[in-house]
Amino acid sequence: MKAVILDGRTTNPGDLSWSELEKLCDFTIYDRTPAELIYERCKDAQVILTNKTPLRRDILEKLPDVQYIGLLSTGFNVIDIDYCKEKNIPVCNIPSYSTNAVAQLTFAYILEFCNQVSLHSQAVHSKEWTNSIDFSFWKTDLTELDGKTLGIIGLGKIGKRVADIADAFGMNVLAYTSHPSDYKNVIFTDLDELLANSDFVSIHTPLTAATENLVNADFLKKMKKTAFLINTSRGPAVNEKALADALNSGEIAGAGLDVLSTEPPKEDNPLVGCKNCFITPHIAWASFECRKRLIDILTDNLRAFLEGKPQNCVW
Repeated sequence: MKAVILDGRTTNPGDLSWSELEKLCDFTIYDRTPAELIYERCKDAQVILTNKTPLRRDILEKLPDVQYIGLLSTGFNVIDIDYCKEKNIPVCNIPSYSTNAVAQLTFAYILEFCNQVSLHSQAVHSKEWTNSIDFSFWKTDLTELDGKTLGIIGLGKIGKRVADIADAFGMNVLAYTSHPSDYKNVIFTDLDELLANSDFVSIHTPLTAATENLVNADFLKKMKKTAFLINTSRGPAVNEKALADALNSGEIAGAGLDVLSTEPPKEDNPLVGCKNCFITPHIAWASFECRKRLIDILTDNLRAFLEGKPQNCVW
């Protein structure tokens, strides 16, 4: 069976192995695939694996031999799922491979806001401490997390892991979710109450019609002026112009973002260079451990399909 990986480099830039996967099919692996080459590279394949390279109806209709589509990601919005349902093509994703790492980056942002490590390290390297008459100085207010309130929007596996870490820090945890249930040390509430009472608001929702532009001007007005927003979920959950306006005007205290609406960002993205805004280039999932786990699950998914028992299907 012939198989193709359309954009393997981000997952495996050379520090991991595809060998177990390659035992299952006759694979051709591309680092990246531009739009104009998608059909050409897929036309003889029965198995297609993709991360961010889109497989829309107009392409899939020209690929009658395709029997399986595997994602190198959790999200599946790059695939025309309706078409795959019509043609009974399994589409299988990679769930829960980066839960701990995403929660870790969420707290990297939170701790940066509290301790301002980068600011104070820069001050030391620029000789401000050397020239100080005091043994200790600080350039901004410092905050401890104990007793602060974290508002979590979306309490799936990642949201729950974030809640666990917050509890370990002695934080109060509020949660807003479409599927509330009992969870230790979490108080479920409506969105307005969460925004009004949270010192940190962290987004952990999937991207749906209901969550697109969830963070808009009205949302931001309801937050405390001293509060911080963190988004490690999906870029389009945030209206970037509204967030930039809120940050530049001091309507909220700061934001930490690992995702943007367009990646890489366009030159005119209003958040790039914005006041009190930390942005990382979609790295929460990218640890060595996460990427290895992803390839292991990718391999298990394909093996299960070949054995007639598809797993992690998204439809």
